[in-house]
Amino acid sequence: MTAQAFAGSLRWRLLAGTLAWMLLTIALAGWGLRALFQDHITQQLQVQLVMQLDHLSAAVDWEPGGRLIVGSMAADPRLAAPLSGLYWQIDRLGSKPQVALARSRSLWDQVLSLPAAPAAYPAQGYHVLVLHDAQGHELLAVARTLQLPEDDAPPLRLVVAADKALIAEPMERFTRLLLTALGMLALGLAVAVAVQLQLALRPLQWLRQRLAAVHSGSAAQLEGRFPQELQPLVQEFNHVLAQNADMVQRARTQAGNLAHAVHTPLSILANAAAQDSSPLAQLVREQVASASRQVDYHLARARAAAAVRATGLRTPALAPVQALLRTMQRLHTERQLRFELAPQAQDGAFRGEEQDLYELLGNLIDNAGKWARARVVVDVRREGNQLCFTVDDDGPGIPQAQCDRLFERGVQLDEQRPGSGLGLDIVRTLAHTYGGSVQAQTSPLGGARLWLCLPAAD
Repeated sequence: MTAQAFAGSLRWRLLAGTLAWMLLTIALAGWGLRALFQDHITQQLQVQLVMQLDHLSAAVDWEPGGRLIVGSMAADPRLAAPLSGLYWQIDRLGSKPQVALARSRSLWDQVLSLPAAPAAYPAQGYHVLVLHDAQGHELLAVARTLQLPEDDAPPLRLVVAADKALIAEPMERFTRLLLTALGMLALGLAVAVAVQLQLALRPLQWLRQRLAAVHSGSAAQLEGRFPQELQPLVQEFNHVLAQNADMVQRARTQAGNLAHAVHTPLSILANAAAQDSSPLAQLVREQVASASRQVDYHLARARAAAAVRATGLRTPALAPVQALLRTMQRLHTERQLRFELAPQAQDGAFRGEEQDLYELLGNLIDNAGKWARARVVVDVRREGNQLCFTVDDDGPGIPQAQCDRLFERGVQLDEQRPGSGLGLDIVRTLAHTYGGSVQAQTSPLGGARLWLCLPAAD
């Protein structure tokens, strides 16, 4: 995933942040647990050493003549095994100090190098030391000074030490178990976080689907039940949609009222001019007709522009096509033209106003009827996110060089045929307003093919 995609995804940001914090917490918990366990087993080892020190203290005796005797101690086979990691040693202090006056068999030929004895020991009666043997191994030791009751007995220092390697093995075992347990915990939490995020963000996915339904025209508002955190957003959005629909409806009504207000005096002028055959009356009739066409043209543009901004528009395509074919069949009865729907025509929906679809297809089919000799065939098919209409006729066709001029305003390729040249310009304007296109091609029937593509509704 790229950095831009990561920054733009709420799901990935939440997942990454949660996992990072979770891993940090687990790492700190693991470090703390390991430290606590290490402290625990160190304390346990120290307790064992103190017990051995107590046994050693009880076993020490001083015979007359200056001979140290160490009696039997609690059996620990490690004290008899050479370099086993558990040792004891007795040093003589006082005026005639002597290192290793007595020592355990486990020390073999080594002695423990001890620092100078402190003047006083802690209240527990022993001192904790950290030593190193001849091989450089670190030792944990406890020591105490012992003064026997005999008159000639010198002060003695008793030391019991253990190799810290005795701690390493249980620490390694505990660390492996801890890592395994924390790894399983991290995996379980990661899966739980992913599932929780999926469930938590699912209402946003539902909201996106509802918005897509509104955009495609299959729904007028956001419908369904949403969590209370999203409900205010849904309500506000539905309120905006309702206001927008109301505003568009008012704009259409005002445009229709204006067109009606203009058409009324134009109709009066046309009726008055029709009763007179003077040049002035002829001029009035021509200008009234031109003004009426201009009003219809700009009214269609305003209506389409308002429809594009509206939401929830969806117009089935086949019903208007079939209705227009029946209408054109009646209009061209004298010429005995056949207006047909292609057998392979597909059902689809136009994302726009029904009236605009009638305006677009009506102009195209009517234009084909003016040029056709016997047949006009209309086809409908869905191509991606567009709904495409083809209107074919078997007329004389259009020269390739004039195909682009066909949709220019006021252009008539044949001045002898009826029309003002505005119908196809209205088609192009409405199609572009909706984000579609229209073009002329050569028809398989031998005449012209007018190809209209408009946005499709789901």
